[in-house]
Amino acid sequence: MIRVGIDIGGAFTDIVAYDSDKESIHWVKVETTPEDPSIGVVRGIDEANIKLSEVKDIIHGQTVAINTIIERKGAKVGLITTKGFRDILEIQRANRRDMYNFKYKKPVPFVPRYLRLEVRERIKANGEILVPLNELDVYEVTKKLENEGVEAIAISLINSYINPIHELKVAELIKKLNPNIPLTLSHEITREWREYERTNTAVLNAYIMPKMYNYLNKIINEFNNRGFNGNYFAMLSNGGMATFDFAMKFPIYTLESGPVAGVIGAIKVGEMLGLNNIIAIDGGSTTTKASLVRDLEPSITTDYYINRDRYNPGYPVRVPTIDIVEIGNGGTSIAWIDDTGNLKVGPKAAGASPGPAAYGKGGKNATVTDAYIVCGFLNQEELLGGKIKVNKKLAEDAIADLANYYRLSVEETAYGIVKIANDNAVNAVRLVSIQRGYDPRDFSLVAYGGSGPMFAPFIADELEIKTIIIPFIPAGVFSAWGMLVSDIRHDLVMSFPTRIDRENSISIINEKFNELESKLISIFVSEKFDVKDIIISRYAEMRYYGQEHTVNVNIMPGIIGDKEIEEIIRRFHEVHELIYTFKLDSPIEIVNFHVSGIVRAKNFSVKKISGFNSIDKAKRGKRKVYYNGNYENWEVYDKRFLPPNYIIEGPAIVEDPTSTALVLEGQKSMLDDYGNLIIKRGD
Repeated sequence: MIRVGIDIGGAFTDIVAYDSDKESIHWVKVETTPEDPSIGVVRGIDEANIKLSEVKDIIHGQTVAINTIIERKGAKVGLITTKGFRDILEIQRANRRDMYNFKYKKPVPFVPRYLRLEVRERIKANGEILVPLNELDVYEVTKKLENEGVEAIAISLINSYINPIHELKVAELIKKLNPNIPLTLSHEITREWREYERTNTAVLNAYIMPKMYNYLNKIINEFNNRGFNGNYFAMLSNGGMATFDFAMKFPIYTLESGPVAGVIGAIKVGEMLGLNNIIAIDGGSTTTKASLVRDLEPSITTDYYINRDRYNPGYPVRVPTIDIVEIGNGGTSIAWIDDTGNLKVGPKAAGASPGPAAYGKGGKNATVTDAYIVCGFLNQEELLGGKIKVNKKLAEDAIADLANYYRLSVEETAYGIVKIANDNAVNAVRLVSIQRGYDPRDFSLVAYGGSGPMFAPFIADELEIKTIIIPFIPAGVFSAWGMLVSDIRHDLVMSFPTRIDRENSISIINEKFNELESKLISIFVSEKFDVKDIIISRYAEMRYYGQEHTVNVNIMPGIIGDKEIEEIIRRFHEVHELIYTFKLDSPIEIVNFHVSGIVRAKNFSVKKISGFNSIDKAKRGKRKVYYNGNYENWEVYDKRFLPPNYIIEGPAIVEDPTSTALVLEGQKSMLDDYGNLIIKRGD
């Protein structure tokens, strides 16, 4: 049985195929085609010589959804909302994240005001109908939106998260008038409160739905024409996967599909090595992503924002997402000088086209890759196993303008770019660890992506992390492999604030969890999965009564009684104290009920290294490296031929076809029996 994982990145599209019968892995890496990502995908399948007629499962992660939003190239969307709430996308939130930031900019809504229309209806906060739906209003606003040529409609009515009866009726009436218009109902995506966040999530889903539908349909047609008759799965932001049909209807769930696959892969590597606490660091071509994992359980959040940075609050998306910090810092990130004369790296990137200057495809800006080449950390002749030829002179020419500005040598400037890029990567790890109350020294660093293994040794040195793992799968295609070990997963979250010390709280808690579990099971059954294969987990977002923010608490299965309530209270106090360093003798409230369901993926066996690897075969000679103001000769090794358990003393360079790992002075590395490169600090 063959399963194929496909990951579209900013510069490269990665494809990994696993044949469980032969226990063999085959991978290929091709350049991404931004104008039409499906071209790169099909090209990769053809280059990999994969016979789709023999493939059982396709698991696909893509950047189509997120890029459509970032580039604002989605559909023309109309919004139907409750009378009086037309401007919720404009009003947003009064509590600015940084009240003293004079560069603050309020996000521009994705639906202009003339396409935001109202209907008379009102549901109370407890779910009761206060004002019945005026069906004539629905007819009128639908006709107006049709006349304006909208390509999709979002329906978000006030308090529909608690009672969706009016949203369902609006959709029913619209379908009678125009059965072909794509509809997004806010309650079908999120049952959480906060009307701005919920409405914006529905709007963004409608915004990307037509483009995502067309893209996935194109993939289906291309693959079916090549003989594929297996299962199509899309990677989701929660670390699981679902059918293409689900992704077509709810593409908003796939925004971070590529990065989260890497986190799932990192968890599998941690599990293999007996490491419970890890930090996954994914150094890509345009961004660096970091995620902290405790007890091999990814942290799932619905507090997710697109395009959020120090000057912009970003656009909220209320869908379950693995907690990842992403910064604009990768191999093709551009080095530039700001208005005050400071050297910066990112967030702008050269991407796949024109790419780094050294690639000779017309790029003129100095990138991180160019700087690593000039310093000698990267191969100065070829990359990607010879598929990419490198021109060091072009990299030097691109850096020369920056060097002249600072009156430094090209090598000094290149090393400055390297240090800034490394510091940016260090900051990403700080954001998921130190800033959240975790000591990074208590975690192991799993590094992957094309630039992750280059950044990792500097991160470990700065933050005193003792162990780095470069996975046995080539780091540059690791996220695509992560898709092959991901489970089928769905998450449902519902807001229903409940004081757990009230008389009827136990019956409410049982009722809400049972309601969510029934809905979850129906989703899996509709996707043709067997009920007995579904593993359900419960969580609750809880807080002290009167607080604004919540903490996530694991909830036991089965019927909740007095004894279970006592244990839930104990767990809440424990988690709250861990995060905020204190606990209170105050009433406790469940704000959101969260149920997760998974169907386990097929087991993925990892074989020990076989063959006759030797250190003489692995050695590639010495390379002149500019490091800390001096030229040094560093030993270069080919990871594919390293024998297990051979100790490499830093400084050294370990190359594989998709990435380069550095071993700094004071660090040691060795290949374990499965092909993971382990780098340790000190003894």
